[in-house]
Amino acid sequence: MRKIKTIMSLAAAAALAGVLLTGCSTEADEKTAVTAAPTEAAATEAASGTGTEAEKIEGGALAGKKISVMTPYLTSVTTNQMAGYIKEDLESEGAEVFVIDTANDFAELASRIEDVVSSGTDGIVLVSADPNQVANQLQDAFDADIPVFGCDSGFIDGMQINATSDNYQMGELIVRYLFDDLMGGKGTVIALTHRPHPGVVKRSEAFDDIIKEYPDIKLITEQHVPAEQPINDAQDIVANLLTANPEKDSITAVFAAWDEPAIGAAKALQEAGRDEVIVTGVDGNEQAVEMIKDGTNLKATVKQNFEGMADIVCEQMEKYFDGEEIEKGEMYAPAELITQENAQ
Repeated sequence: MRKIKTIMSLAAAAALAGVLLTGCSTEADEKTAVTAAPTEAAATEAASGTGTEAEKIEGGALAGKKISVMTPYLTSVTTNQMAGYIKEDLESEGAEVFVIDTANDFAELASRIEDVVSSGTDGIVLVSADPNQVANQLQDAFDADIPVFGCDSGFIDGMQINATSDNYQMGELIVRYLFDDLMGGKGTVIALTHRPHPGVVKRSEAFDDIIKEYPDIKLITEQHVPAEQPINDAQDIVANLLTANPEKDSITAVFAAWDEPAIGAAKALQEAGRDEVIVTGVDGNEQAVEMIKDGTNLKATVKQNFEGMADIVCEQMEKYFDGEEIEKGEMYAPAELITQENAQ
């Protein structure tokens, strides 16, 4: 790998560190370690080419780069995992990584992107956030030649890549398994979605398309589940729907577009003694897989490869900073259907 030299002055480094370390005091942030700002002595060593920092900078394309990992959803288990994998991978290559969470606030996310762009971050990774909602601020990054990468986000022109799963294919996989294998092609279903999320939108679109092929399956209702407390909110939503549909077999299944509302739905069903209702999710998080193994109402999920997504982002970022041309667009990590037969 070619030798990388420090290009950020002491003043710019201090300014960036100050921007990245302010305004991020949510509980979720405290759980995700943020790299401390460099001391003046360390920055001087880096600038002068002396000390261990200089050795790191000479080590690879990412060494010495300041990378902003940004999301509005760090309280989500899977988003937190991805941010953690990215941070770990980049730091292992000598980058300085700042994880910034805006606690479900896209207006704040837009503001924080403006801050890191003006302070000279070397790169941005947008995690689990629709780039269309912050397109103007990302355009500022593009204009400043700051590369933007997505991890389980959407992709817009100007970005480098978005590493994700094929969300439509995952939706198709779980919906067909639900409709064919679990429901036998007939019955009623509730859909729990969150269409502001680009991945969830595609899974929901797969549901929309496929249910048209099954005239004997009726949609009772689609309910939006907020991202802040999806397990609790889904549990409340399903409990209310059970009250409105008290007869056994009045509800055949619950399609949840990600695992956390699936977990909440299963809890509500267990508390109501409605063992006959089937629940499916998407993501493959640990709690969902354990519930599948235990034989609860939650019968299946599609396991995303979140670590694989993070690896794709870091590999492509390293290529970018090493001067290699990368193919822009969506890049997919493979996913797997998880049932009680193969849950581990």
